[in-house]
Amino acid sequence: MPQTDSSVVTLAEGASRAPLTTPTGLQACITLRRRRWLVLGLCLATTLGLAAALWTVLVQDGFDGLDLAFFACGLATLPWTVLGFWNAAIGFLLLRAGPAGVLAAAPHAAAGEAPLHLTTAVVMTLRNEDPDRALARLALVRESLERTGHGSAFRYHVLSDSDEPGVIRAEEAWVAGWRAGLPDGEAARIHYRRRTDNAGYKAGNLQEFCARSDADLMLPLDADSLMTGPAILRLVRIMQAHPRLGILQSLAVGAPAGSAFARLFQFGMRHGMLPYTLGAAWWGAECGPFWGHNALVRIAPFAAHCRLPPLRGGGAVLSHDQVEAVLMRRAGYEVRVLPLEEGSFEDNPPTLLDHLTRDARWCRGNLQYLRLPRLPGLLPMSRFQLAWAVMMFLNPPALTLALLLLPWRAATQGGPAQDGQAMGGQVMGAASLYLAWLLLSLAPKLAGYAAVLADREARAAHGGGMRFLAGMAAEIAASFLLLGASSVRLTGVMFGLALGQSGSWSAQDRDARGVRWGEAFRALWGVTLFGVVVCGTLALVSPALLAWSLPLTLGSLLAVPFCVLTAAPGAGRAMVRAGLCATREEIAPPWEIARVGEGSGGAGMAAPV
Repeated sequence: MPQTDSSVVTLAEGASRAPLTTPTGLQACITLRRRRWLVLGLCLATTLGLAAALWTVLVQDGFDGLDLAFFACGLATLPWTVLGFWNAAIGFLLLRAGPAGVLAAAPHAAAGEAPLHLTTAVVMTLRNEDPDRALARLALVRESLERTGHGSAFRYHVLSDSDEPGVIRAEEAWVAGWRAGLPDGEAARIHYRRRTDNAGYKAGNLQEFCARSDADLMLPLDADSLMTGPAILRLVRIMQAHPRLGILQSLAVGAPAGSAFARLFQFGMRHGMLPYTLGAAWWGAECGPFWGHNALVRIAPFAAHCRLPPLRGGGAVLSHDQVEAVLMRRAGYEVRVLPLEEGSFEDNPPTLLDHLTRDARWCRGNLQYLRLPRLPGLLPMSRFQLAWAVMMFLNPPALTLALLLLPWRAATQGGPAQDGQAMGGQVMGAASLYLAWLLLSLAPKLAGYAAVLADREARAAHGGGMRFLAGMAAEIAASFLLLGASSVRLTGVMFGLALGQSGSWSAQDRDARGVRWGEAFRALWGVTLFGVVVCGTLALVSPALLAWSLPLTLGSLLAVPFCVLTAAPGAGRAMVRAGLCATREEIAPPWEIARVGEGSGGAGMAAPV
């Protein structure tokens, strides 16, 4: 296992005094403490200011149990919203500073062109996925690495947990055909292994692999992952340069999509993620995120220190990645993100139903952190990361409850301007606070949009300023509809968890498909009912308040048509033809993305023979 420089002292290694630098020596600890105190101060000041404003609005005509419920809901939505705003603000400033700004957040980004001396295992974990689609992408990753001239430093492993006989046969045939089409020396670097017992799910599969592997690094890929050879080489060289870097996460962005829903979702997600991640990396630094795929992992410390503990009450950890990240940091290794859009791709859910299913899985997985056993030795930042993963799911039930109580408050305490007269001071205060909250919620993507609009080359890369503005308007409108539907659905999931219900982690639908009206209604009737009740009641007691609530309530009311229309193949084709919500790679695709497009997202790529 690589050893740290003797001048670097870490608390995780039992040092008797505070460390002067992070384990890699890249940053001074006092610099990071100052940054973290600054962000904490900004977040506390903003949160307290908004909480005080909400309190002032609520107490103007007395304060009762209903007001207390509104106040609690408002407080619950603030932490995630406020930190998102400040991450985005910091990230925007760093983006505008250019390469110097990126290095301020990611000093490890400068890796040079050193020859490779580490061996990397490129690993794809599968469970009942479409083998044609998934393994064609792994073959593309290999081909891209071969083109760099460094292919001999990489091996390829398909780690299957599939239990459907047809899928198993297809996986074995695909890998056999792949190997048969290569020279013996290259074929020997391709391996297939299937477990008959998927103990520990994906995390258990990876741990079993690491326990037997003699490679130095591991690059885990999901079934929808795609990375270019140059992007992987950069990550490897960074890991070589910094032996105490345990996990290096790339910024995976959505690959070009044909589904209208995926195009809308990933357009906002991508432009929001860049400033958000850059800002978070500026102060999170060596306690960074791990998203479980499209990242390099140092195998020796991962195998020795990152085995997941059993949950209190039994069961395996499902959202394993963040727990593995904090365990890696506890072992004295850094976990960092490379906040650059550079050759790392994934697919986003093609329909609203698939998106809600994925969100429900993440919600169930993250809430398991409440059942983690005590983990001694974690750094304060690591404990915050685990708490934050839980707190991100406070927003949906808080927002849903507040909307459910809104008609009651309007009926019993007057509501805003029901008779059409000028708004009073309380209503103006409530409206201002509401608009401020909406603006804070949109801050990450607005920061990303502003960064593109301020840069001529970036505008051109997205098809020009007018096309970009059109995509921006479409995405923001869709994001409010998505927020309304997903908040209600996630609230139902969390209520079910409280009653002891559990969910399955089956293979995801990854390709664009249409959704029939009946299918959408059966899945979303509860969400629609919520919208009908809230909007219908508001229409009776306060039409003005109904109009103000539409950014948050219209999504639940229109969940079914939104689902059907954004999944319609014709809508996706029309957006592609118009270049609406197009990404850089759609307009000027690298050859890897072009190859995937030729195979309709990978599903149409035949196994090599």
